[in-house]
Amino acid sequence: MGKIFLLGSQKGGCGKSTLAINVAGWLLNKEADVILVDADPQGSAARWAQDRQENESIGNIPHVQASGNINQTLKDLASKYEYVVVDTAGRDSRELRTGMVVADIVISPSRPSQYDLDTLPHLTEVYLQAQDLNPNLRGYLVLNMSPTNPVIKEADDAREYLSDFPEFQLAETLIHDRKAFRDCIGEGKTVFEWRDPKARDEMERLMEEITNG
Repeated sequence: MGKIFLLGSQKGGCGKSTLAINVAGWLLNKEADVILVDADPQGSAARWAQDRQENESIGNIPHVQASGNINQTLKDLASKYEYVVVDTAGRDSRELRTGMVVADIVISPSRPSQYDLDTLPHLTEVYLQAQDLNPNLRGYLVLNMSPTNPVIKEADDAREYLSDFPEFQLAETLIHDRKAFRDCIGEGKTVFEWRDPKARDEMERLMEEITNG
């Protein structure tokens, strides 16, 4: 069976779909057999994948859309692909809950803002309920869209707050709010096909950390 990476959060605007796309891009860059599942009604990941299909100069990433109880859909896909990357809505949803029951790893991005951090107690409750049914589920919190200005200490403050949630592993790697993450999406690309080595390096380090953890 293939591995299932599920991207989920309790708040929109945290860069979740962009992170999901770049997780799939990292796997493709490693020559893995990967499929992207868009289980978010907004359909951002699916639109990106459609744009990518029109560019024959870059490798295709197969994609499907799913909704409701996605449990069986993910199991079926995991029997055919090495990796399944799932983007769920930025809220508590049926897709998030049923996806967690079969996922191997949950990656939850959060901006280093109090509004985002305040959603973590509820996410933790949902995560622990999923672990009751899926004891091997591992969860990672990722500080995403962090300020690039070293004077701004939001990320440091957020790290301290996140230490109160030992149920999750807090990723050491910060993903910063870089223009490259926005620009590559518009062309159906990932940062691994873009010209910003810093963005590429951050995703590389994050995924090495998660897959080797």
